[in-house]
Amino acid sequence: MASLKRWRINSADQAIADALFRELKINPVLCNILVQRGIQTYEQAKRFFRPQLSDLHDPFLMKDMDKAVDRILEAFSKNEKILVFGDYDVDGTTAVASMYQFLKQHYDHTEFYIPHRYREGYGISKAGIDFAFENNYTLIISLDCGIKSTDLIRYAKSLGIDFIVCDHHLPDDVLPPAVAILNPKQKDCKYPFKELCGCGVGFKLITALCKSMNLSIDVAFQFLDLVATAIAADIVSLSGENRVLAYYGLKKANTDPNLGIKALSHLSNYDKELFVNNLVFIIAPRVNAAGRMDDARKAVLMFVSETYDEALHWAEQLHSDNSNRKEADTNITEEALSIIQADEVLIKRSSTVLFQPHWHKGVVGIVASRLIDHYYRPTIILTQSGEYVAGSARSVAGFNVYEAIHQCKDLLLGYGGHFYAAGMTLETDKVEAFCERFEEVVQATIHPELLIPEIVIDAEVALSDIRKPFYDILCQMEPFGPDNLRPTFVAKKVFNTGWSKVVKEAHLKFSVQQNGVRMNGIGFNMAEKMPLLLTGHPLDIVFKIDENEWNGETTLQLKVIDCRISE
Repeated sequence: MASLKRWRINSADQAIADALFRELKINPVLCNILVQRGIQTYEQAKRFFRPQLSDLHDPFLMKDMDKAVDRILEAFSKNEKILVFGDYDVDGTTAVASMYQFLKQHYDHTEFYIPHRYREGYGISKAGIDFAFENNYTLIISLDCGIKSTDLIRYAKSLGIDFIVCDHHLPDDVLPPAVAILNPKQKDCKYPFKELCGCGVGFKLITALCKSMNLSIDVAFQFLDLVATAIAADIVSLSGENRVLAYYGLKKANTDPNLGIKALSHLSNYDKELFVNNLVFIIAPRVNAAGRMDDARKAVLMFVSETYDEALHWAEQLHSDNSNRKEADTNITEEALSIIQADEVLIKRSSTVLFQPHWHKGVVGIVASRLIDHYYRPTIILTQSGEYVAGSARSVAGFNVYEAIHQCKDLLLGYGGHFYAAGMTLETDKVEAFCERFEEVVQATIHPELLIPEIVIDAEVALSDIRKPFYDILCQMEPFGPDNLRPTFVAKKVFNTGWSKVVKEAHLKFSVQQNGVRMNGIGFNMAEKMPLLLTGHPLDIVFKIDENEWNGETTLQLKVIDCRISE
């Protein structure tokens, strides 16, 4: 297991950082980090630290928004049946729950449909369109999917069913024949913010309908906690409009949560303030587990519940699906690790491709991610799916796994995905050839450096800077996520006080000092670094800062990620 990591320290334009310091009068280290994140003026800093709902863009700036609104209002006036259709993950189910609830409050003839992951697969399904046709639905609003479903939407059109597509995935050159396509990533869409998630695009449609129907904008804002959950789970950028949506969505999740969020928090024994990482690690896995282990309809039914007891009923099922998911994921990960450890050839590879017919299809992607924590390299986990083999790929920072799979396309029945994650199906007799080819492609194209994990460090800081006011401003940089990650610091030339020790065999309790300032920290699974602390040499340590509560007392502590002897 590679314990060496590359360190990269970010830097900012010093003149701009100095100018910002003169305006904000906060620690220069923090000014440095803000400039790295595109915040250069007092005005930009104000919008960053004090997001306003009035900063949200006009929904009608999005291409086709007027067409989408007109078509929905026409359906209202003609008493047409509307089907809200969405993907089975967190982004899809929160989007469907918001849109369905909104429409249902103002119009009765509305139903929702979530495709079954294993029977129908990802995105718009023929089964879904046939269901709509048999039940006289003449308008389908698709959320978090549809941009690539050109043939299926054409098929729906031939049956007299119109589509409004709300999606955020990259469009192909040929677009589906829908009456309206809402997707800010379309080349000719002038919408100022391109990084909305699927639920975010659906939310913009709801705000546009509120405007056109003369409803209070607060009607749309009741869904902000669901939007924040989708933003967190879908790992989209937490800059611009997403920052505003997540900021206010978290406020709502903490003061007046959707009953589903409230029930899942209760079942997880979590009763403190919710932050983005809680949505990612508490709410999202339980919602995703429904589609992974069984049927994602349950997730929508939970989010649209009208009473807490009803929400709790569905949440308990999701919670139980998640326990099954965890068990499957742990067992498969252990089995996969033992396969690699027993095979000299596998250990030396630049990629990992493993196939076992009995592995659960719902967790292969998670297992691929877990293996990367142990063996840092592009990883594919394959399992039997009906008469074919299906799998999930995950990548390491900087390597395009979708492109690598594309180079093996003659061995595959189908594949799809993006830079860091992809899926594929193939025939059983092609598995061995695929393993070999994928390894050849990775070996030929990956820069050896990319096989060593990189830690990106925002700034160097002195231990004497780490005080309550510094930490308070750090906390105001929430919500954290892509493009605004929780800052990572390095402190150079610190010394072990003599009180550092290994705890619970695996972890390292740090007690360090620098120029007379002492601080404590914890390094999870870092026991192997203890010998460095015993050398007596000065150390450089990389960490994030958080709070530690002990015996009713709260102190700042370092959450150590890595350390090495100072140069």
